[in-house]
Amino acid sequence: MSFAPRPAPRAPLIYRLPVLGRMIRETLDGEADTPFYALASVISLWAIAMLKYGYAGLITGALIMTGVMMLVLIRLTRG
Repeated sequence: MSFAPRPAPRAPLIYRLPVLGRMIRETLDGEADTPFYALASVISLWAIAMLKYGYAGLITGALIMTGVMMLVLIRLTRG
């Protein structure tokens, strides 16, 4: 009786995204300083959006953070 070799476990879908996957993998599995660099880049991008688009950039960032906070609260209540 022959056995077929088991396929190697696949990486999660979020890790296989073309551009964001590498950044997310590095943030979650990388060195201890990496999440701080990711946070600094997000804040920098938001500041650039405010400088370029003005009030619309500020409001867009606030609306995105509102959705993220809702997801965090749902995650906390689910346990």
